[in-house]
Amino acid sequence: MRKSYAVFLIIFMLLASESIFAQLAKSSWGLGFGGTYPRYTNSNISGTEYNYGGYLSIQRNLTEHSAVRFAGRYVMLEAEYGTPTQKSQTSVISGQFDFLYSFVPCEPVSPYILAGVGGMYYMLDNPPDITIDDSGLEYVVTFGFGANWKVGDAWDVKTELYYNTASGSMIDGAPGSSPTGGILGANYDAYMSFDVGLVYYFGKGEESKICQLYEGIKLDEMPDPVDYERIENIVKKNIPREVVKEVVVEKPVSRGMDNMVLVGVNFEFNSTKLQPEAYPIVFHATQVLLSNPDMNVEIQGHTDNIGSEKYNQSLSEKRAQTVKNYLVSKGVDASRLTVVGYGETKPMADNKTADGRAMNRRIEFKVK
Repeated sequence: MRKSYAVFLIIFMLLASESIFAQLAKSSWGLGFGGTYPRYTNSNISGTEYNYGGYLSIQRNLTEHSAVRFAGRYVMLEAEYGTPTQKSQTSVISGQFDFLYSFVPCEPVSPYILAGVGGMYYMLDNPPDITIDDSGLEYVVTFGFGANWKVGDAWDVKTELYYNTASGSMIDGAPGSSPTGGILGANYDAYMSFDVGLVYYFGKGEESKICQLYEGIKLDEMPDPVDYERIENIVKKNIPREVVKEVVVEKPVSRGMDNMVLVGVNFEFNSTKLQPEAYPIVFHATQVLLSNPDMNVEIQGHTDNIGSEKYNQSLSEKRAQTVKNYLVSKGVDASRLTVVGYGETKPMADNKTADGRAMNRRIEFKVK
């Protein structure tokens, strides 16, 4: 019971702690180590709670979401049998390759799923069936889920629950009859394990951009306050009168039933880089899309009239793609988004003024 209390205490402390956003790399290596609590889930004798183990792993993060891992483990499994009660112990040394997929790598708590295959060498002590070999080799199939809890730039706390099923029915020392089982039971031996440990990341590759709310700006170096009054004055000067004050910043401005102009989502001159004041608005648009999973959107990019038509056409497509990349990085399904560029062909303000050109360097959503 003390072990269980310790595990819950660790999880509670992590949940209560302040979120720490570590810099995510596109690829990296990770060294993991920690303790394991195993327990029989499918066995021909009754398992007890007096089990323990540990692990050491090396992990290669291929992308922000996917990784492969080799883990070496030792576990001791105890079971009871007979009258009077006797105890059997099985020591297992295993090595296996796992594939991991992380759903939200940018979050302070990043859940993932895993699947793997490997081999195990087991050693029996006081088995119920004394006629069988007291050691042997079997292969093992594993699947499960876990979560990485960010506690620093190079460290994660790892919690993981996974299910192991062996290729035979010998590891508990009491082989079953007609073993025809598989992953979820029957007569093949199986056990679940709960890991708590640390992962240290090294050999990091290029820094990832998918977690950055402000491109090129660190979270502890926020830009100057957004000049919403200036944006509102530009809007009032250049957009038709049906636009009302209450929706200038908080909501996209409607242009009919099917189009939305993301007011304030503008770009630097001759660039696909969003201006700092654009990010809160794009973030709000993300929340709208996540709250309306049936909404599909065509992201339309626009430019001012400086430069050639061909160049502006290409630039507008790249600007629309920038917004799509941001939305996808925040969890919007890419299949819901299409990209199109209109270049300088559809100005909404006068290109003869600096403010008008700034408004024309914009993004519109067409709801489909």
